Amino acid sequence: MEEIKLKVSKIEKSFPGVKALDNINFSVQKGTVHVLCGENGAGKSTLMKIINGVYKPDAGTIAIDGQKVEIKNPIQARAHGISMIFQELNYIPEMTVEESLFVGRLPVNKFHKVDWKEIRKRTLELLKAEGLPYSPTTQLKDLSVSDIQMLEILKAISYKSDIIIMDEPTSAITDKEVALLFEKIDKLKKNGASIIYISHKMDEIFKIADEITVLRDGSVIETRNKDDITIDEVIALMVGRELSSEYPKEEVPMGDEILEVRNLTSPGNFEKVSFNLKDGEIVGFAGLMGAGRTEIMRAVFGLDPFTEGEILKRGKPIDSSTVEKSIKNGVVMLSEDRRRFGIIPVRGVRENVSLANLKKFFYRGHLHSRDEAKVIQDICRQMNVKTPTMDTSISSLSGGNQQKVVLAKWMINDPEILIMDEPTRGIDIGAKFEIYKLMTSFVKKKKAIIMVSSELPELIGMCDRIYVMSKGQLMGCLTRDEFSQETIMKMATGVMKKESDNEN
Repeated sequence: MEEIKLKVSKIEKSFPGVKALDNINFSVQKGTVHVLCGENGAGKSTLMKIINGVYKPDAGTIAIDGQKVEIKNPIQARAHGISMIFQELNYIPEMTVEESLFVGRLPVNKFHKVDWKEIRKRTLELLKAEGLPYSPTTQLKDLSVSDIQMLEILKAISYKSDIIIMDEPTSAITDKEVALLFEKIDKLKKNGASIIYISHKMDEIFKIADEITVLRDGSVIETRNKDDITIDEVIALMVGRELSSEYPKEEVPMGDEILEVRNLTSPGNFEKVSFNLKDGEIVGFAGLMGAGRTEIMRAVFGLDPFTEGEILKRGKPIDSSTVEKSIKNGVVMLSEDRRRFGIIPVRGVRENVSLANLKKFFYRGHLHSRDEAKVIQDICRQMNVKTPTMDTSISSLSGGNQQKVVLAKWMINDPEILIMDEPTRGIDIGAKFEIYKLMTSFVKKKKAIIMVSSELPELIGMCDRIYVMSKGQLMGCLTRDEFSQETIMKMATGVMKKESDNEN
């Protein structure tokens, strides 16, 4: 008979204006991976935060090894053998790698002072054991999102917990790092650890799951063994409706060239990159982590400088030396790190949407909040943002709704060119579908999108052309009839190069 490691019974949780969890019953067997699926807002992360002591349930109980426990905070959770990797990366950019790994559990010496020698020793041991090439003194702000995600995984595993919650752990890491993580999960299982794994990636769910539970609208819909359910059944249970197509791509007539980038260069990041973009077009950028995709987009948007090259809009050179100038030129960007660069977590939806648009509402010496409220209500309705009120803290919204708030912020500016860096990272199938439809609506208005994504099926499903990067070099451009994951990967790894024709 299988041994139940963790059991939650009749868990309830409400926030102002919304019932997040309704009578949740859920259990995890010892030495297994239990995958939790559901759309953003289904209640997955809320349930995990209750188990980890971040939230207190309104009702219900938690039992570990058959004994009821009360978990008031994450420190108590760790004492009960529970650790968690959070979906949203919560880190302090100025912290070093070693400080980040041991924050909250800094060892002290006999004089009751922080034992930095011991911290350095343990950090080096952890990094070596996991094959991670970081220096203990490197600040987190100097690492990529992928690097920080790997450190968060390392930190959770280093607690030697026997219940490990992984909330979207692969949303920002490379395929090679995913493979290493799955090997680690397999070892943890063999050592008797229980893993609760949250993911929207169907392929990886079916690689590692023993059991699958689907949540929808704060309720458990069904729990089944992996071998007794199919991907299509999981998706149908998640969304409660049929999606006509995973990628609602529509044929939109191409117009004139709207943007041309010539020989853009930033030493150490990318070199002599040229590409173009037409009205009505969605152009993708593919490549492995570190290929230079994000760095190019940051340069085009005015976040980072470039040493050579020029940017033209409708045939005329534009000044993109600052973000303000880029916005005036009709160019806006959604960052890959939504929490760090896209939102202000402690503020409400209204303030986050109006942040980049205060000049529209500030005239005659004061802020016209009634005008502001009406415009923001209208744009959020168009973006289908699900929020109890416009003043609800954005941090309490699901990842998909946070992303739609960021989109709403830029749509008020009525931009002509939208750069989207990993636009669907960490959001569910239903929310992805909505983002894709919004993208199509945008380009139908004789506008254009540049889409950077590590999800090859999404690039193939939504783009008209795909540029492929490898180690700061542009390897070529593919048209829809040339799309294939194999071809893109060959180019991304530098095995193959295709002479691109910007007139495609």
